[in-house]
Amino acid sequence: MIRALALALVLAAPAMAQQVPEPDNYRGEPYRAPVPATLTGARVINAPEAIALHQEGLAAFLDVLPRKSRPEGLPEGTIWNEPAHETIPGAVWLWDTGYQALAPAEEARLREGLDRAQADDPDRPLLFFCRTDCWMSWNAARRALEWGYSPVIWFPGGTDGWLAAGGAPLVTAEPVAP
Repeated sequence: MIRALALALVLAAPAMAQQVPEPDNYRGEPYRAPVPATLTGARVINAPEAIALHQEGLAAFLDVLPRKSRPEGLPEGTIWNEPAHETIPGAVWLWDTGYQALAPAEEARLREGLDRAQADDPDRPLLFFCRTDCWMSWNAARRALEWGYSPVIWFPGGTDGWLAAGGAPLVTAEPVAP
């Protein structure tokens, strides 16, 4: 009995050690790091739940992963093409809106994107995602809650979890300013 209990504690220790508490404010660098299992005020879902909501068309899917910017230090005259951004089909890409602090343009993009997502139905759930272990979606969802948007759903698995669970193939997103 004691041996079984000791084994259970040893096996559970890594999982318990990896639990991340919710911060008191928005999370900054590094954004790609383990995330909490909770977001106060939001419903937190896994990939099968996200896939079901997508299939039922019951939520507005909001991708907040940043745009890739031109690398610094490229020699003058170097042609740089922004890489394609792949997202969940039908998702609205509200790029650069998950940072710890938002510039006025990004704050406006997020507010206008949220308003548009709920324009026809103010009770339509807003589902935030980016990638696995990415704080951007947690920050954006928290910001939406603080601004009074509801209901808010956070999908911490993001596109990585979506694909791993057999969700529809990702599609190329086009950056569109609201």
